[in-house]
Amino acid sequence: MPTSVANVVAKNVTGLGSDGEFEPLPANVGETERIASAVGGAALLGYGLTCRGLLGVLLPVAGGALILRGVTGSCACYAALGVNTNKDRSERAGVEATAGHKLTESVTVNAPPDEAFRFWRRLDNLPKFMSHLKEVRSIDRTRSHWVAAAPLGMRVEWDAEVINEEPGRLIAWRSLPGSDVDTAGSVHFRRAPGGRGTVVRVELKYDPPAGKLGAWAANLFGEAPEQQVRDDLGRFKTLLEAGEIAAPARR
Repeated sequence: MPTSVANVVAKNVTGLGSDGEFEPLPANVGETERIASAVGGAALLGYGLTCRGLLGVLLPVAGGALILRGVTGSCACYAALGVNTNKDRSERAGVEATAGHKLTESVTVNAPPDEAFRFWRRLDNLPKFMSHLKEVRSIDRTRSHWVAAAPLGMRVEWDAEVINEEPGRLIAWRSLPGSDVDTAGSVHFRRAPGGRGTVVRVELKYDPPAGKLGAWAANLFGEAPEQQVRDDLGRFKTLLEAGEIAAPARR
């Protein structure tokens, strides 16, 4: 391996310069990704210490690396690939066109579209059937503040705004700059065929803390967004049709 290439690899992987002195890698990991790395690393480390054999060796090592990544905000792999997620979130609103994850779920509710729309539009009703939400507080007619539970006992907060509203038909929103979670989406209310209730369709696009790492961690701990939305819509259906709902489990 040529000397110049070896020096670059050594610096990216160990933080050592060509003179053998330690040179800290630049911070190239975003804030929410750092938090997820530290928390996920602690979980892997703790679980690994209870394992035997190869897992008992590999998991603590991986956990320690993630903790270091979270504490320092530096990732050698990112540095080697020229990736930098440590960008000013104030420049972003919602989810970039090429970023994030998408999901679509729907449910048919035995209630007219206007009734379903009115209930959903009162945003403080949402924690009644969305298990991950702790609070939704309206700031004004279009803006609101959201507090949600996250994996491993964490919580995230963000401000959102309604960007499109058609009474009885549509509510569309996006998160505001500086939020812990970048999200955008819409809920559609359409009369079901034959006038038998309302088809409620949710379209959601989101960029969770730590991006794909966050999505992986959510699935690992049984909190896949797709299943979560399906369960939430099921509770919404029960609430409108029966006027009662089992309290969602709080994390």
